[in-house]
Amino acid sequence: MGRAVTRLQQVRKKPGPTPPPTLAEFTHINRYWDKTSNKHVAKILPGEYYVTTNDELITTVLGSCVSACIRDPLFGIGGMNHFMLPANKRDDASQWGNNAISAATRYGNFAMEHLINGILGNGGLRKNLEVKIFGGGRIISKMTDVGINNINFVREYIETESLNLVAENVGDIYPRKIMYDPKTGKVKMKKLRSLHNDTIISREDSYLNEIEVAPVVGDIDLF
Repeated sequence: MGRAVTRLQQVRKKPGPTPPPTLAEFTHINRYWDKTSNKHVAKILPGEYYVTTNDELITTVLGSCVSACIRDPLFGIGGMNHFMLPANKRDDASQWGNNAISAATRYGNFAMEHLINGILGNGGLRKNLEVKIFGGGRIISKMTDVGINNINFVREYIETESLNLVAENVGDIYPRKIMYDPKTGKVKMKKLRSLHNDTIISREDSYLNEIEVAPVVGDIDLF
């Protein structure tokens, strides 16, 4: 009996297959084997993004943050970001299309352009891109407008850049766990209606404080 249990434990602890090679700029992203989908999964945190040409999934948990899931369905390349805008302290720069672009807006621009450039730089075509957006929940009580600001930004960015928005699930008061498959474009989403700890809130609150004081430097060209 003891040997049988030991063998069973060994089977359960057996790791999944070797993960496919990741693009050079994403070697720092944590990936794991998901038995349910039989695929490797890249897990991204606030401020991160991930692009893949492989048959793998991308996951994250969103509170007030927003994720854009973008792919080129013809060339089989796609990715996802996870971002939050810092508080916008300039009324004249609240819109992405304004000449006076705020630091808040620039963070959103960086998040979207890094992701899009990663897709285009690895073989995708801009005219093929399809976009799905998620998140923007109102879960941080002291910053009730963070989620809606993120939503308004990403919607306006998509419209201004003439991108093809095919689906969205944003707003409300719940965090969301999403699992994105860039190969198929499918997204599995679960609203986390009960939180057993404040991990999500603490993580996003810490991220918000960090980006409030971090300088925004440099420019990114969208190609």
